[in-house]
Amino acid sequence: MNNLETADCGNINASQDLPVKVDRPCGSVNKLEPAQQGSARHSDGFLLSVAIDQTTEGVIITDLQGIITYVNPAFETISGYTRSELIGRALNLFQSVEHEMSSHRQMWETIRAGKVWRGRTTNQRKDGGYYIVDATITPVRDSDGEITHYISLQRDVTREVQLEEQYRQSQKMEVLGQLTAGIAHDFNNVLTAINGYAELIQTQLDSDHPVHEMASKLLRAGRRGADLVRQLLVFSRKQVNQPQVLNLNAIISELETMLQRTIGERIQLNTNLSRDLWPIKADPAQIEQVILNLVVNARDAMPYGGRLSIETANVVLDEHYVSTHFEAHPGDHVVLSIGDTGVGMTPEVKAHLFEPFFTTKGPGKGTGLGLATVYGIVKQHSGSIWVYSEPGVGSTFKIYLPRFQEAGQSVAYGEVTESVRGGRETILLVEDDASVRDLTGLILRRHGYTVLSACNGGEALHLVKEYTGEVDLLLTDVVLPDINVTTLVKQLKRFHPRLKALYMSGYSYDVIEPHVPVFDRSMFLQKPFSSTILARRVRNILDAPNAPITSDELGAPANTRYRAQRPRGRTWHRLPRRPIVHPVLRMPPEAPLP
Repeated sequence: MNNLETADCGNINASQDLPVKVDRPCGSVNKLEPAQQGSARHSDGFLLSVAIDQTTEGVIITDLQGIITYVNPAFETISGYTRSELIGRALNLFQSVEHEMSSHRQMWETIRAGKVWRGRTTNQRKDGGYYIVDATITPVRDSDGEITHYISLQRDVTREVQLEEQYRQSQKMEVLGQLTAGIAHDFNNVLTAINGYAELIQTQLDSDHPVHEMASKLLRAGRRGADLVRQLLVFSRKQVNQPQVLNLNAIISELETMLQRTIGERIQLNTNLSRDLWPIKADPAQIEQVILNLVVNARDAMPYGGRLSIETANVVLDEHYVSTHFEAHPGDHVVLSIGDTGVGMTPEVKAHLFEPFFTTKGPGKGTGLGLATVYGIVKQHSGSIWVYSEPGVGSTFKIYLPRFQEAGQSVAYGEVTESVRGGRETILLVEDDASVRDLTGLILRRHGYTVLSACNGGEALHLVKEYTGEVDLLLTDVVLPDINVTTLVKQLKRFHPRLKALYMSGYSYDVIEPHVPVFDRSMFLQKPFSSTILARRVRNILDAPNAPITSDELGAPANTRYRAQRPRGRTWHRLPRRPIVHPVLRMPPEAPLP
């Protein structure tokens, strides 16, 4: 080990194994006599030498021309070079294309002027990889004040920079998801009206009527729009999924024939599915969509043919892996790998890969939602996705889904398949969007129901007070402009204790439920909906048995003493003049009871 002794001039004898002492003008070095070594080992210089060799920070000393005269073991570890490979070499050995020349020149101008330079540099390791250091370079002066060497202290921050970049990317995707969810919610209201009226027109016309085909085309276009909205909701993790305990291998095996047709004859499909693969709990339709989207993306990256590989395996993500992958979680996972030998991607493309509407394909050849949908589905299943790609080499997508630890059967979700019938009950419809309100009321009246329509909570309460008959069902949008829907339901049940409720929203149930935790999934209707689905859900709710009436349902808040119902003839509800609005749902807080 090369040790160094402090001296006024800061010179280092890198070729000697013994401590050195400078007691003559700079550059004149004497070897210590053996008798002096005992005391030297206890000197401050010897301790400094040992400390520099054992520190975890990289230390490198050069002469005025940038020729390396000393490096410590930590710098060997950082750079990948040995000390013997570095002594006598120039600093530009580490210079990478990632480091700007202007910054390099500014560094030399600073230290040659006798000043301390601090900054972050990207350098190249011996194996060709890059590493990032926070460096401090200080001029070393002799007893006459002349600069003789430069000493650089370097801290490897490569891992920190990678984690910071992953965190920024995660935050960016989260913001995009919130924006997308809001747009999708408003667009769902528009599509509900378009698709609903198109469906009504189509059912009222004979098939040979000239307008019938126009209505059909309008309905098809509206449904395509609804599909786009669903993809946006998947990206933003605001779409309802239907999880089942499943084996990923089974899904891939079932899709294999279709995937081969999708990629064509020029591309060779290879599958390597691990035996005894752990089960996962996921929505099979969404997992199929992930696989199909990634396969289509791989196909488009290989226009002249190539190889596509699909692999599965059991993996355990340890703390070390998680520490370098911001969104990963430790534990047992099933990994799905889909790789291709296509054109690959540049770092600039990878930085925007999962953003909605980002595409490298030509006009008309892609919506830019394929990989955004994949990202949303993976995150919704508490998984993580990582991409490895180089231009001209190909790309590999690795998806990690958590292992399902409990034995159980597949969970089945689905709509009731009984025929739709109408009824004679009275329904209170509360919807602030006029087009959706008019359409929904028209559909319900066509099925024989009496409909009381209101644009907000205040109007709904007024209608109920004036209506002399029984109100059987409240069909309401979750987000109302003037009152929290939970408060509205409580106050309506003061007049009609047996009132049932069906909630609808352009947001998904998973978004609504934390803010209105008073209903389950069976009481929720996702916009846009068809007239058939609306009629079926309304009928199901009306035919369901009545739940026992509680004091809360009669209007008493959970944390207050129950107060008797007030007479109908009195004005008992006051709406807040300026409700506080939830930043995402635009939902006012629960209003106080009178």
